[in-house]
Amino acid sequence: MRELLAALSALETQLEEAYGVSLNEAMVLCSVGADTVTAGNIITCTGMTSSHASKTIRSVEEKGLLVRKLGEQDKRQMYFTLTRKGKVCLERIKTEGVDVPDW
Repeated sequence: MRELLAALSALETQLEEAYGVSLNEAMVLCSVGADTVTAGNIITCTGMTSSHASKTIRSVEEKGLLVRKLGEQDKRQMYFTLTRKGKVCLERIKTEGVDVPDW
C-alpha cells in the first residue's frame, strides 16, 4: 500500500508541475472532454463522492479551465464545459503525457 500511495503522490506532483492541475482536477478535465456534462456524469466517471467532486469542480473553475451553465429546460440542472484554456490543458496532458510511476 505504501508503494501505491508513493506512486500516486509522484504522479500528482508531476501533473501539478507540468500542467498546473492535481490528479483529481485532471480526472475532471478528462471526464468532461469535448462534451457538456452534468456533475452526475463527472461523479460517475471519476468515482468521487458528491462533496469531493463539488470541491474539485470549483477548483477547476477557479483556475479558468471549466465553466458552468444553467440548464435551458431545467434551471436546477448545472452543465459543465471546458474553457479554451481547459481544452488546451487537456490536450497537452494527452499529447505530452505523464510518466506513470512503477509501484
